[in-house]
Amino acid sequence: MSDLVVVFGGAGFIGKQVVRALAKRGKRVRVAMRRPHLGHELRLMGDVGQIQIVQANVRFPESMAAALEGADAVVNLVAVLHESGKQNFETLHVEAPRAIAEAAAKRGIKRIVHVSALGAAAKGARYARTKYRGERAMLEAASSATILRPSIVFGPEDHFFNRFGAMAQTAAAIPIFGALPLIGGGKTKFQPVYVGDVADAVVAALDNPQAQGRVYELGGPHIYSFKELMQFIRRETDRNAPLAHLPFVLAHPLGLVLEWVFKLVPFAAPPLTGDQVTMLHNDNIVGADPAALTLQDLGVTQLESIESIAPTYLWRFRPYGQFQTRQSPA
Repeated sequence: MSDLVVVFGGAGFIGKQVVRALAKRGKRVRVAMRRPHLGHELRLMGDVGQIQIVQANVRFPESMAAALEGADAVVNLVAVLHESGKQNFETLHVEAPRAIAEAAAKRGIKRIVHVSALGAAAKGARYARTKYRGERAMLEAASSATILRPSIVFGPEDHFFNRFGAMAQTAAAIPIFGALPLIGGGKTKFQPVYVGDVADAVVAALDNPQAQGRVYELGGPHIYSFKELMQFIRRETDRNAPLAHLPFVLAHPLGLVLEWVFKLVPFAAPPLTGDQVTMLHNDNIVGADPAALTLQDLGVTQLESIESIAPTYLWRFRPYGQFQTRQSPA
């Protein structure tokens, strides 16, 4: 009988790709969700009966125990990019990994993959600090866990290119005077990695005993500055939104104000938070941790670039359709 892999956070952007990759490789998959009625599409990613959806909440140990019954391996993808009510960094980035690791350890499950984030560190932004503490909590309870730290993850449902594509489309309506913001001058470097490559890394880590207890930094084939990424988005959306240099000293309070305003609109994500501005002080590329390994060390070597993937979904923000050629002024 094939492995039974329990995936926490399987309904998210990365989670869906991980579920699909596991199913494609013949694994049995159990997706643990707070609201299982929202996961109906996940069952279509495998054969009949291959993917099971169960109710579980990391704040309730008994539900996690039930979700892990008979499991051979565990993947934790629970995370948020900004806080909203009970869905805060402390609960999801620190307490959840600890609870999952402890529950898995009680059942003797050694194969655990925890997806963290590139830039996780003991100091800095709250997002980065809680991601780091979550890694420590995971390893304290389950020393065999594999830690994956991806840079910006891109793909059709991503939260980066789609966000700025929409901002380029409706530039006149955004708070920063109808422009795409170059925070800190746009000098921060990123190494975007394709969501499908991240999913392959998760599967590879589960299947490779040598990956247990190790940390891997996941980055794509190219490094870009924030400004270069904004220019790429402008080209692919064919939008001429101006690029506005926004110093950190102004961006941080603006982020705090936007975060506060959007707390009054619980169903919308703030375009910028103070914590995100703090994170932009540091580059987000592979190599920050000299002890960490890479995607290639997991055997994932054929990496997709933003140039080959992002245009397939950024077209929706153009002033014309997907197949019509770029319009030139009359």
